[in-house]
Amino acid sequence: MPSPQTVKREIESADAMVEFGRLLGMRLTAGDLVILHGELGAGKTTLMRGVGEGLGVRGPITSPTFVIARRHPSVVGGPALIHADAYRLSSAEEVDDLDLTTDSDVVCVEWGRDRAEQLADAHLLVEIEVLDEGRLVTITGVGRGVPL
Repeated sequence: MPSPQTVKREIESADAMVEFGRLLGMRLTAGDLVILHGELGAGKTTLMRGVGEGLGVRGPITSPTFVIARRHPSVVGGPALIHADAYRLSSAEEVDDLDLTTDSDVVCVEWGRDRAEQLADAHLLVEIEVLDEGRLVTITGVGRGVPL
């Protein structure tokens, strides 16, 4: 397996987080898996709003914490977005039980670190760290063919 690629960005506001997510979403294609990690309130769902915009999917993009997963179909002929939240799940087996497919969709899993990596051979790990002012977003591409 090739060594991971990493990109870091300091994000100063919620609007900038949405814009960063939009730019990321524009690069994602069917089959991509994105795993988001960060403490409560770090900005995972805010980033996902931008990803949805970049993919051109039907919204609104809201936290799927209580429904576990939402499917947002494309309005521009691209892949759908499967937005999942593994916060209330305790293992990779429970994530597998959701039967999420990365074949024809883009799958993004909040709280997915150590729970969702098995869903695809390659993935992007997006870690959001709260700073005194703003956020530090670190995106690491793991595996072959990641859009970094």
